[in-house]
Amino acid sequence: MTTSSTTFSVSGMSCGHCVSAVTRAVQQVDAGANVQVDLDKQTVAVTSGASTDAVKAAIEQAGYPVKSSA
Repeated sequence: MTTSSTTFSVSGMSCGHCVSAVTRAVQQVDAGANVQVDLDKQTVAVTSGASTDAVKAAIEQAGYPVKSSA
């Protein structure tokens, strides 16, 4: 499995619950994923073996719209 790092621009995150919800959602796709949420910048940096599309879908299913990824 190839590991890649992607930073997503995510709207609607404002508190610790949001951080937990996004982290949990990504880790359900890849239990070993490294997830860094920055509430001030509204970004989620993910290093994971899962596909970018799978990670994006997990964040969106948790209720947080992904505006873009880099």
